[in-house]
Order: sequence, then C-alpha cells, then structure tokens
Amino acid sequence: MNLQQLSGKTVLITGGTGSFGKSFAEHILEHSKLKKLIIFSRDELKQSLMEAELDDTRARFFIGDVRDLARLERAFHGVDIVVHAAALKQVPALEYNPYEAVKTNILGSQNVIEAALDQGVQKVVLVSTDKAALPANLYGSTKSCAEKLFIAGNAYSAGKTRFSVVRYGNVIGSRGSIIEKFLLHKGAQTVHITDERMTRFWIDLDQAFSIVLFALEHMVGGEIFIPKAAAMKLTDLFDILVPNAKRKVIGIRPGEKVHEILLTTEESRHAVEFKNYFVVLPEHVYSPSQKRGLQKLRAGGKKLKPDFQFTSDAAPERLSEKSLLAIVDKVAQNLHRA
Repeated sequence: MNLQQLSGKTVLITGGTGSFGKSFAEHILEHSKLKKLIIFSRDELKQSLMEAELDDTRARFFIGDVRDLARLERAFHGVDIVVHAAALKQVPALEYNPYEAVKTNILGSQNVIEAALDQGVQKVVLVSTDKAALPANLYGSTKSCAEKLFIAGNAYSAGKTRFSVVRYGNVIGSRGSIIEKFLLHKGAQTVHITDERMTRFWIDLDQAFSIVLFALEHMVGGEIFIPKAAAMKLTDLFDILVPNAKRKVIGIRPGEKVHEILLTTEESRHAVEFKNYFVVLPEHVYSPSQKRGLQKLRAGGKKLKPDFQFTSDAAPERLSEKSLLAIVDKVAQNLHRA
C-alpha cells in the first residue's frame, strides 16, 4: 500500500466514526505522514471516544451530516483528499425507511460532490458496495445512484477535482457483520439461513484500505476500482465458526440475492484487469488530462473476455478456513480491546 501519496496532505473521511472510517483513520495516522486528518460524522459520542483513543494532534473532529451542504463546505475548506464512507447501510431498515436512504446515500453524495467542487478538493473517492451492481434492494439502488453521480461529477471539475469509486463486498468483522454477531454471541445453538446456496464476497479491513489507497494513487476520474475478492458459501462459514449449531432455513428475505456481483457484463465491456483489481473505465471523458490518464490505465491493464462478469458463486478465489480464522482472530482481539 502506497501511503507516501498522503504525505503533507489534509484528508477528510465522511462517516469517519463508522467501521471502515475509524479503522482507516487509525491506519493512515500510524503509517503515513499526512498533515491533518478530519473525521466528519454526526455521532458526537463516538467522536469523543475516538479522539481519546487516537490521541493524535493531527486528528480533527467535525460534527455534521452529509445532508447539510453548508457544513460540508466548511469542513472541506483546505482539504486535499476526501474519502466518502458515510452511508445508511442496513438493508431491512432501509426497505422500511426509503426516504432516509435517499437523503443520506444519494442527496448526501451529491452534497459531497458540490462541496468538493466548490472547495477545490483534489481527489474524492466514494466507498461503495457489491449491492450497487444490478441492485435488488433500495440500499443497493441508492449506492448505484451515488456511483453514477460520482462518475458524472468529473463533468463539472475541468480535471481539477477527480471523482472515482471503490466497490467491494462484505468486510469481515465490520460493525453489525455476521462475524461480529457470532463473536459477541458465542455458543449459538441455532443459526438462521435464508438459502443454503447463498455465497458472498469477503474482504478484511486491510484489503479495504488497499483498494482505497490504490484508487487514490491511480485515479484520473470516473473509474470504479474493484478488488478480486475471495468468496465463500455462507453454509461453509457457519461450518467453520459454529459447527455445532442447528441450521434453520427461513427463506430469502426481501431484497436479498442468492449470489452477489461485483462486476457486471455491461461494465466489463469497458473495464480492464490488473493483478489484484478490475477497473471499470468511464464511458464519457470530460477533460484532456482525464483522457490521457484513462489511456494509460487502458494500456497498463488487460482487456476482459466478452460477457465476463465477476460473481460470488464463480469467483476463482475461495476464502479458505485458515484465512477466515486468521481474520476472525484479529477481529476478536479488536473487540476485546474495545
């Protein structure tokens, strides 16, 4: 991971007290020589706890909501890099509260774009999800819309502010994840399974950091960066973590997929492959610098086969038991410290 690019920079993370935001903040404070880090979120208690835990004079804390454009304008003043991780994410809750999902995930993302353009931020990366690819629920639909807003944001920047997207699957051990639930409720007697065929992409926090930093290093504007994530059946995950628990099949929930997709067939027509990532290139180019950068990315990557798609049931890399347990052990240590 190249953190030299952060040296002397001011970085802001929206949703900075969330699972990804907090861990990413700790990582870049420890491993880079950034000038200043701004944590932007609406949870003052978590900010207070995080400030005490970090104990770093480079860290600043802004209470605010991405729904508030004026507050974003103030927070983005003098910022070089924005990582936009703020979002409402719980699928069942958003199915029941759709307007709230739109206000935060779509309109909030538009506000981030507007504020970044007005304040002259150099690079802005949206943290997205596999649920945005061929979305089957409202959460995925709002993130898909946010992705498209970010890609189109380059039309307004004349190459001065670059907007790109990272899209990945489930982060093992993130707040509210199935792994965290198992660790907090050890010895579960029964586990609920919606469908025994179900597969999911899995990455750890280090992989999430890597794809964001890779995007920040290579982005020219309008790309979607996708890691070649490993996948696993949920039943295999249960066999490893709760082998003695009884399984109860309850049926697929509203908005739930049997298999997830990170790269669609339509996207693969204008995507290139690198060693550890896929990069979806934008179909519209808005500046000479963007055009030159995209040509370089295209030349450095490998063209994909016709009708290629990257799905969790057919992903070439399967998450091994050894890898899963190593990650779970790390998550358990973090929960113990918390």
